[in-house]
Amino acid sequence: MLVLSSPSGAGKSSICKVLLNLDKNLSLSISTTTRKKRPNEISGIDYNFVSINEFHNKLNKNEFIEHAKVFDNYYGTDKSLVETKINEGKDLLFDIDWQGAQQLREKMGEDIVSVFILPPSKQELESRLKKRGQDSNEIVKKRMGEATSEITHWAEYDYVIINEDLNASVKTVLGILHSERMKRIRQIGLGEFVRTISLDN
Repeated sequence: MLVLSSPSGAGKSSICKVLLNLDKNLSLSISTTTRKKRPNEISGIDYNFVSINEFHNKLNKNEFIEHAKVFDNYYGTDKSLVETKINEGKDLLFDIDWQGAQQLREKMGEDIVSVFILPPSKQELESRLKKRGQDSNEIVKKRMGEATSEITHWAEYDYVIINEDLNASVKTVLGILHSERMKRIRQIGLGEFVRTISLDN
């Protein structure tokens, strides 16, 4: 399970989109959220959009493997979705904040590989937020304030990337993904294979 986190505007979602196009064994973990759908978003593909009551009903039924409140909106990952993708043999990609990442680490342990994405500078982060054209100046200011808090969690992650260039950052994350897949503990059936080529046989 590959977790990407960052302050809003640092490029996390853009990196995720490119990764999904380049690595067909990756599958995006689609979050359930109470946030309003943006014009270019599709329910069931970008997010599963629900009401606050629906979200709390799912939360009370313990249906989320992780959940968090971000900018007055709720986000969560359905356990059933994670189980389905794992059974399909997929590597799951999580586009979540530090709160969700923390919960996943507590529940999944070594199965989690986490990457924190940093912006090149505070000024560049603010510029990116404004260029998106999705938020008012007041919201941008609020996001910048939240970013300061979110960045303090960088040391909790396995890897940290400064996203100066999208393509370079994607290449770095792909390198991390490939290296982690090659670790002995993640190579299912390796022990049996080694036994078949043992010189003792």
